[in-house]
Amino acid sequence: MARCTACERLREKFPEAVLAVAEFRGETTVVVDKGRLREVMTFLNRGDETLYDLLVDIAGVDTGNESPRFFVVYLLHSIKFNNRLRIKIPVAEGAALDTVSDLWKSADWMEREVYDMFGIAFSNHPDLRRILLPDDFVGHPLRKEFPLKGDDFDRPFRVCLAEEKGNQADG
Repeated sequence: MARCTACERLREKFPEAVLAVAEFRGETTVVVDKGRLREVMTFLNRGDETLYDLLVDIAGVDTGNESPRFFVVYLLHSIKFNNRLRIKIPVAEGAALDTVSDLWKSADWMEREVYDMFGIAFSNHPDLRRILLPDDFVGHPLRKEFPLKGDDFDRPFRVCLAEEKGNQADG
């Protein structure tokens, strides 16, 4: 198995921030304390031995009844060293994470998607608002408690939309 240079550097520089490191099928996941997210991500993005210059994805995970309720997972890639690293941040319900959109511009829309689908807020985000759903949508569809059925669940969305437009024209 290849040695994870970034993991070694993180353990040296932020020993209290690294909560766990897991290796599985050649992929490394580092669980980091949410309070140290900015420092760790800045180090990974700008460090000479790490240089994770590409943010591939940000994903939310709802664990349901477990504590913490959520995880936000960042998939990073270093083009210079051809390394990938997964950073996993535990987030309690109602807590906010610091934005990393100033470190990776692509985080702007990815954080908005996590906010829209899971309701996890990002402090100091330049434009935190819904990105996939209308502003008046109620709830966050990727949360475990989001209803999977309702009165019109068995009807195609386009039929419901057409009826709604018809009702607006009548009113």
